[in-house]
Amino acid sequence: MRQLTELEMILQQQIAEHGRLLKHVEAHEGAMKAFDLRAMDAAANQQEASRLRIATLENKRKTVVLQLAKLLKVNGTLTLAHIAELNPQRGEGLLRLRDELKAVIKQISERSHVAGRLAGAVLGHLNTVVRLLAGAVEQGGVYTKHGVPQVSQRIGMMEAVG
Repeated sequence: MRQLTELEMILQQQIAEHGRLLKHVEAHEGAMKAFDLRAMDAAANQQEASRLRIATLENKRKTVVLQLAKLLKVNGTLTLAHIAELNPQRGEGLLRLRDELKAVIKQISERSHVAGRLAGAVLGHLNTVVRLLAGAVEQGGVYTKHGVPQVSQRIGMMEAVG
C-alpha cells in the first residue's frame, strides 16, 4: 500500500525534524546560561522554523492516516497501533518509528522544562534589578552645588522591593 510507505517516510521525517528541534532547544539553553543574546535569538528562530516544519509534517501525516482509514474502511480514530494491527507485515516498523518519535518528543519536553525554569530564574534576577533602579529613581535626590546628583551609598533591601 502506497499510503503505508508514505506514512513511514513522514514518521522518519518527523523523527529527524524533532531531533533538529532538540538540538536547537539545547543550543538555546546553552545560550541562556552564557547570556548570549544573539545566540538565544538565533536558536529561538531556528526552533520556530522547526516547529513550522513539524506542523506541516503533522498535517501530511493526518491526511495519509485519513486516506488509510478510507482504504481500510475504518470508522473513528485510526491509531498507529491499529494500523500496525491491520498490517502485520509493516506493523513492527510502524511501532518502532512511533516509539522513536515519542522518545525524542519526551527529550524535547524535558529540555524545554529546564530551559523554562532557567528563563524564570533569569527573569527573577532582572525583576530585582529593575525594582532596585526604580526605587532609586523614585526618591528625590540631593544635588551638590555643582549640579551633580548625590546618590546614596547603598539601597537597602526593604527600599528596593518596597
